[in-house]
Amino acid sequence: MEETDYIIIGAGSAGCTLANRLTEDSRHHVTLLEAGGSDRRFFVQMPLGYGKLFYDPGVNWLYSAEPDPGLNHQRDHIPRGRILGGSSSINAMVWMRGHQADYEEWGRDNPGWGWDEVLKAYREIEDNEAGGDAWRGKGGPLFISKNRKGLHWLVEDYIKACAEAGLPYNPDFNGESQEGAGTYQLTVKGGRRNSAARAFLRPAMRRKNLRVETGAQVTRVLIEEGRATGVEYLQNGQRKTLRARAEVILCGGAINSPQLLQLSGIGDGALLQEMGLQTLVDNPNVGAHLSDHHGINYTWQMKVPTYNNILRPWFGKALMGMWYLALGGGPLAKSINHGGGFFRTRPALERPNMQLYMQAFSTLIPKAGERPLLTPDPFPGLSLGLSNCRPTSRGHIRIASPDPLAHPKITPNAFSTPEDVEEMLLAVKFLRKIAAQPSFARWVEEELRPGPDVQSDEALIDDFRWRSGTVYHPSCTARMGASAETSVIDAKLRVHGVQGLRVADASSFPNLIAGNTNAPAIMLGWKAGEIILTESK
Repeated sequence: MEETDYIIIGAGSAGCTLANRLTEDSRHHVTLLEAGGSDRRFFVQMPLGYGKLFYDPGVNWLYSAEPDPGLNHQRDHIPRGRILGGSSSINAMVWMRGHQADYEEWGRDNPGWGWDEVLKAYREIEDNEAGGDAWRGKGGPLFISKNRKGLHWLVEDYIKACAEAGLPYNPDFNGESQEGAGTYQLTVKGGRRNSAARAFLRPAMRRKNLRVETGAQVTRVLIEEGRATGVEYLQNGQRKTLRARAEVILCGGAINSPQLLQLSGIGDGALLQEMGLQTLVDNPNVGAHLSDHHGINYTWQMKVPTYNNILRPWFGKALMGMWYLALGGGPLAKSINHGGGFFRTRPALERPNMQLYMQAFSTLIPKAGERPLLTPDPFPGLSLGLSNCRPTSRGHIRIASPDPLAHPKITPNAFSTPEDVEEMLLAVKFLRKIAAQPSFARWVEEELRPGPDVQSDEALIDDFRWRSGTVYHPSCTARMGASAETSVIDAKLRVHGVQGLRVADASSFPNLIAGNTNAPAIMLGWKAGEIILTESK
């Protein structure tokens, strides 16, 4: 029977980072099991190609949520990376740490996870193009583009309009203050996506003490006498067993990790009994506390050209393709979210509760089975979007079958609290306030979505229930905390009630941070490595 020291399950944002850190010590032999395949695909490497990956079963788990009353009983599409790099290989590449107060809340019940500790980790991780300072890192393994060049000229007028609406310019959302409008830093390097696989895993794969297995879907963690001793997995139609001399670490993400815990007998005892599974650890927190950001776009037809005019016609595609292939530049070399920001829906709030996205681009006309970033609308369109930073609504992840290949039930419960509905209502009104400012309004032909007829509070709420959806940041489903009464893992990422088993990914978050979740997932993998290396000395 095969053995290794550490088994990492999932080569996503956290898993790739953890594999890199653990193998820095040549004493540790690490096996990384990834259900998906290689990230060496053109549309993975080309930044704007992520639109092609949105419904691609070759790189994507293609999850679907349960019908959600908060979204007028619609089923939301939930893409997650099934590929080396995980969701960092299919995401929109925005590098956002979150607000300092988010981590102060993390550290309150979880020693070692306060702001000072995570800031240290971020500065070690980063090689920020904007340079190192008290907030940013320089010289780390992950290059971060400051994203100041090659932007659509309407970004500048968007930032001016935000200032006219009372939201001033912020040059760095990862700096001293998060609030304001500006441009997003991106995980893009040399015109290519800088995923966790590229930045962390590829360098580590040159080490002799790391073995990476693709097409290897773990079906169960083996637990003997209260200790995780290995895993069972499927690869090329064969069932295999791998033993861990030291530990098993789940890095499957907010959906896969709680699913695998439940399949392994760790979870709500009533659910496991219903599924015919033996309960080894009865903990209803496994799969509970699902938190996610939900957002919506407002769209305008513009009087001036946007990226629609460049990327819609065949000759525009050809020209932009040649620019990208020859020089690594142009709109194909970036995420579509050039501009953004953070704001408060009420002045009395201590910190921003909404995130903005500016896209000189629109995709109102759908294309079946694709997110048409490379085939936008046939008119000059522009979208301003937003998402809630700290929703109070909570959902859950539950296995629907003892079959490990069956997708779990995902119940987001979006907008299920009055607080979430009220703040989203105030937020969409602020989008219109931005659009009404002179620097923006002078370029607007008409509002297309939701349209000028949608004015009353009731109509605005109904509109965002119909048109909102996840912005792909599920978290907290195996969350960190002091005890099994409220959480799944402790501050060392160890599963309550089981030895030799940890969870290190977005499911581990004690609460959802304000912003995109790729950065904190990478940071969590980095600190997981630090914890394990320290304990193994």
